[in-house]
Amino acid sequence: MALFTSRKQKKDIKLSFQDDMLFVETPDGKQQAIPLTWMPQLKNASADEQADWHLTDKGIRWERLNVDINLS
Repeated sequence: MALFTSRKQKKDIKLSFQDDMLFVETPDGKQQAIPLTWMPQLKNASADEQADWHLTDKGIRWERLNVDINLS
């Protein structure tokens, strides 16, 4: 899978998709690597669907895919 990076909203959250992993970096420098096998909807999504996310009070939400990741 190609590398894709997206930044959203005023908070500087960075998402990267590479191979079968999702990498999340928060403004405080915290980094998480999440296997996409845990979220088949996100793994099988198009690049446009993967890029269509927003921040919530608890983490990241892909509304069209019905996927949430808690960042707390």
